[in-house]
Amino acid sequence: MRDAEAFFDTNVLLYLLSADTTRADRVEELLQQPGVVSVQVLNEFAAVASRKLRLSWAEIREVLAAIRRVCRTEPLTALDHDRAVELAARYRFSFYDSLILATALRAGCTTLYAEDLKHRQRIDDRLTIINPFVQG
Repeated sequence: MRDAEAFFDTNVLLYLLSADTTRADRVEELLQQPGVVSVQVLNEFAAVASRKLRLSWAEIREVLAAIRRVCRTEPLTALDHDRAVELAARYRFSFYDSLILATALRAGCTTLYAEDLKHRQRIDDRLTIINPFVQG
């Protein structure tokens, strides 16, 4: 586990499938460095790619395999669940966002790339939320 590893939220990774080439290129750039995802992120990605984007399961497997080649995959644990409940109460995030945060913290990540959380917010003085599409 390296502190320099960043955790990727589902909403950021989904830009790999987007017609927005600027954002897709930005995500590809970020994935040049080792990163971390959770099983939750993989599950959410598959659900959105299937339901909303209507990709075939073969296409989804191909993209997920590419993500897993460059990102370490963290399981979800009962401790993550318990920590997510605490984080949701403390920071007023949704439970599923809190589960992402809990897993990123346990994995030792110092950065969480997420588009729909507060840019530059610090969590437990260890994890900084970064919207990779914000300038500055």
